Amino acid sequence: MITIYLKQYNKIIRNADTRLFDELGYDDILWIDMMQPSIKEQRAVENFIEINLQSRQQVEEIESTSKYSENENAIISNSNFFIPTGDSFLIEPVSFIISNEGVLVSVRNAESRTFRETEKRLQMNYRNYATGYHLFISLLEVRIDFDADLVELVAKQVATLSKDITSEDSIDKEILHRISALQESTMSLRENIFDRQRVLSGILRSERFPNDIYPRLQLMIKDVNSLISHADFSTQRLDYIQDAALGLINIEQNEIVKIFSVVTVIFMPATLIASMYGMNFKFMPELDWQFTFANGFVLPLGYLFAICLMILCSGLTIWYFKYKKWL
Repeated sequence: MITIYLKQYNKIIRNADTRLFDELGYDDILWIDMMQPSIKEQRAVENFIEINLQSRQQVEEIESTSKYSENENAIISNSNFFIPTGDSFLIEPVSFIISNEGVLVSVRNAESRTFRETEKRLQMNYRNYATGYHLFISLLEVRIDFDADLVELVAKQVATLSKDITSEDSIDKEILHRISALQESTMSLRENIFDRQRVLSGILRSERFPNDIYPRLQLMIKDVNSLISHADFSTQRLDYIQDAALGLINIEQNEIVKIFSVVTVIFMPATLIASMYGMNFKFMPELDWQFTFANGFVLPLGYLFAICLMILCSGLTIWYFKYKKWL
């Protein structure tokens, strides 16, 4: 799909007919926006601006030269745009080309809130977008604003997670999965903002942009730097939350091990006594201990003696543990 933004009748007109390229000149076209363009549409745009469009592989390259470059015919810039998908983000690379005549060409493969908002601004106040250079800067400004919203969203999720961990007495796998997911989102968001910083730095070094754009660039770079600092703070906070969660898990495991250890020690004297009386020796006088009642009933005292001895030793062990405040 292709959308051509024309400068006619003191306003911006949208059109999707590529045959306009044969009738109009560079001064009549401000922006050519292509979303999942067909081969025919790509060739029509390439013939009009006399520049070859980049392939998706070229757009996705991470080298600094692929993010912003200039040649004798145009300015080429590639940037990653975040598209929220539920609790995660989808990274969508977008290619921009600004011809020497000031025509902006954007190539993307997905719908983006940034482009919708920029189009609204363009329709509401078209006089602020004299050239494709101004429109490109406006796109980056809108994108930075949305990046700030995403940073704030992640920060709120981190704060909510911190409160959940503080209020919980036990940590389960779901909490650790939430921490891992937020760490991944924060790192991806930071990389995306850093990508924007590289593009702005390239523009700031350029001499092709109109002079009224450079003061706006200084403010945009300050905003990007503050977003990176905010994202770093969220990363550090997540590391702290992860350490706290792992500490709580260790405490829970230590409590369980402590219970088993105490139970083992308590029953150790009883086990020792039972083992002694379980030995098959002929000389064991306790076996003959008994008391005979008047009615002839015989009470085995050795058995009762062993039971009472085991209870007494276990009770003394429990008392000693409580005395040492180990229980």
